[in-house]
Amino acid sequence: MAPTPSSTSSAIILNINGEKHQLTVDHRTTLLDALRERLDLTGTKKGCDQGQCGACTVLVDGRRAVSCLNLAVAAEGREITTIEGVAEGDRLHPVQQAFLDLDGYQCGYCTPGQICSAVAVIEEHAAGWPSAATGDVRPEAGPPPLTPDEIRERMSGNLCRCGAYVSIVQAVARAAEAHEAAARVDQDETVKETVA
Repeated sequence: MAPTPSSTSSAIILNINGEKHQLTVDHRTTLLDALRERLDLTGTKKGCDQGQCGACTVLVDGRRAVSCLNLAVAAEGREITTIEGVAEGDRLHPVQQAFLDLDGYQCGYCTPGQICSAVAVIEEHAAGWPSAATGDVRPEAGPPPLTPDEIRERMSGNLCRCGAYVSIVQAVARAAEAHEAAARVDQDETVKETVA
């Protein structure tokens, strides 16, 4: 049974990986600590605890967030995806598969945050969001090619102390190609349905 809320705590419901979790938390509890210590979702890692390393990256409403700098009470009503929720059942997400195939990890500690970040990077790129490495940021220019420089810039908030960056960039590029191919197939099927 959850403790009774007080003036310094609140009863909240967090929607994590499609499941609702009710808990009472101190107002100062970070989303990271709620995930790891209260809900036993330990895939999200605590690295620097200052928002600088990216090990605790999760998706909040589809966008990247360092969970060590977000309060759990502020996440109520938002859709949170942790590394445990990235795969579809037993089928790995294309980013996870690319990291596995291309050795985009060494010790693995930063890998959950890297993968969550990469999932968002691919979506941001597909939506046409520019980065600091983008040469032409005009909307009519469309998404820039997802070059290694673009990937490195977009993933720069996630540190790998082992130095697996070359493989990480290759994994993100491969997953982005798979995402683009899937989008083309979906578009072709939509066109066929419209014509029929």
